[in-house]
Amino acid sequence: MTTQLQGLALYWDTLLFTARMVAPIFLLVALGALLRRTRLLDEAFVHTGSRLVFLVCLPVLVFISISQTHIRQVLDLPLMALLAAAVLLTYLSCSLWARAKGLAQADRGAFVQGAFRSNFGIIGLAMAVNLFGEAGLGRAAVLLALGIPLFNVLSILALSGGGRRWGQTLATVCKNPLIIAVALALPFSVMEWRLPALALDVGQSLGRMTLPLALLTIGATLNFRELKSDSKLAGQASLVKLLWMPGLSSLVAWGLGFAGKDVALLFVMLGSPTAAAAFVMARAMGANAQLTANIILVSTLGSVLSLSGGIYLMRLSGLI
Repeated sequence: MTTQLQGLALYWDTLLFTARMVAPIFLLVALGALLRRTRLLDEAFVHTGSRLVFLVCLPVLVFISISQTHIRQVLDLPLMALLAAAVLLTYLSCSLWARAKGLAQADRGAFVQGAFRSNFGIIGLAMAVNLFGEAGLGRAAVLLALGIPLFNVLSILALSGGGRRWGQTLATVCKNPLIIAVALALPFSVMEWRLPALALDVGQSLGRMTLPLALLTIGATLNFRELKSDSKLAGQASLVKLLWMPGLSSLVAWGLGFAGKDVALLFVMLGSPTAAAAFVMARAMGANAQLTANIILVSTLGSVLSLSGGIYLMRLSGLI
């Protein structure tokens, strides 16, 4: 009887831990959807808020996180290599599958991008902070420094069918505000320069705005009425995004002997839903923007279960 009670207590404690990690993030997403439905948030706010996050708040958050982190303490080349390998293999396998299925280029580009492009910068960072605090934020920011250019380059290749010139691709990536933030932050981290107190206070204030504002705008952009066409492809891409890529990568990391925290970090970073920026790129490059929007919606909703389930199992098994 005592053993059974201890087992129930463990399951209950694990369930509460998972709820504390996941619920605040997705409640903010749900609140954004509710506020949009009740028209307290309108299209102008969503557009302005998204631009503010992308151009100012998130780059500042990334800059502060990396610049104030001793990069030698959080730099983990094997973990970064595994993350890059997971993204590249997902990109290549999905590209081959889409070609074998005979999908049109517009559909193929949207499918492939939706299957591999994670919302590292918002959901991933939020989960890392909830799981591991400021230490998790610094470590996740270093992975983000790798993920940002990788996602952007592969997205451009996927959406253009591989026909875009490398010079154009490089120019597009270098203009990304997050890339610029990473490049500016790295010297501060390597040389261990300290920011002036005033600049640090302002930067941290902007950084604290990032995740709540971004999660609200993600919720406000979810459109359930448009989930009509391409639902099968959207479901397949979301399955790859939420289960196959993070699940297999985490199993490989665990098998290779990575620490439990690193396995969990890899899981939440790769298992985050498809980034909202994927829709902007798909529309700008003539891909199937509606399919991309459906993938974002399905993966965002599905990630409530997949991230909760993954964290629950890792907590139960003692990895975290």
